Amino acid sequence: MTRQHWPLGVVLLLVGAAFVLPFILPWTYDQIDWDAVRAPAFSGSHVFGTDEIGRDRLARLAAGTRITLMVAMAAALVSLVVGIAWGATAGWIGGRVDEAMMRFVDALYALPFMFIVILLMVIFGRSILLVFVGIGLVEWLTMARVVRGQVMSLKERPFILAAEAAGTSGPMILLKHILPNIAGVALAYLMLTVPQVVMVESFLSFLGLGVQEPLTSLGILVKEGADDMDMTPLGLLLPGGLLVLILVCLTIEGERLRDVYS
Repeated sequence: MTRQHWPLGVVLLLVGAAFVLPFILPWTYDQIDWDAVRAPAFSGSHVFGTDEIGRDRLARLAAGTRITLMVAMAAALVSLVVGIAWGATAGWIGGRVDEAMMRFVDALYALPFMFIVILLMVIFGRSILLVFVGIGLVEWLTMARVVRGQVMSLKERPFILAAEAAGTSGPMILLKHILPNIAGVALAYLMLTVPQVVMVESFLSFLGLGVQEPLTSLGILVKEGADDMDMTPLGLLLPGGLLVLILVCLTIEGERLRDVYS
């Protein structure tokens, strides 16, 4: 891995640690040590100490990182599928269909997307499945616009016109010729979508509308740390710093990919 890929390397290192630590640590993320409530760092077997009810901070940090990144990736994939399907259809058909589909996208852009996600949580409940589906169904708008522009540009290329002249159907042209050519751009914007989803999920969890107990996430850990900051600042600094590091690394890597494929 070259120097320019260091942000991706940092994220992969954090993901690997989050999945390996549960097999190493003597405590689970929801296990309570009644003899070590609010224990300081490096207190016995608690490397980063414990929270206000005696749960190991390092174990909860690893669990929160796993949940946050899993929700982010799942929501980003939902956004990818919906955005590519919508944008490719609009760009390929064109005309009034394209106009109607993109005006719908513009209308959704005008709505406060956080309000939509919160409304979904209130109506359908607060399951983790709904969290990433709801976020993904809101975050697909930019992907749809990007894909539409790429498809409209590609469909005038000679190799596409030749495929049409040979009698290849529209769906087959999209699958065999257009989608492979826009895969790099889609990957770049997928990488840029992930940090956006991380922020949305963390904000919802901070409000108590995202991931629910006994599961945890970085947003929940930030909220717990903020509530207990006057007693143990480490409870806020650890998840807050980790969240910022993940967001910065993912954003840098996404912008690098966008520059490469633009």
